[in-house]
Amino acid sequence: MSVIRTVKAVLWAFLGIRKKSAYEEDLGKLSPFQIISVALGVVVMFVVGLVVLVNWVVKN
Repeated sequence: MSVIRTVKAVLWAFLGIRKKSAYEEDLGKLSPFQIISVALGVVVMFVVGLVVLVNWVVKN
């Protein structure tokens, strides 16, 4: 459950629309290692998705 909570926290943070109460609730429950590793994974997936999208648009 902690991994799901971490993914949700990172995705909301990427969008920039997190409530302060949610941040304070997660502050003691999520480890910095989990947050950093999930954030790096999301960034890699985002960049790969953009590269694939651009290659697809250029080919068409």
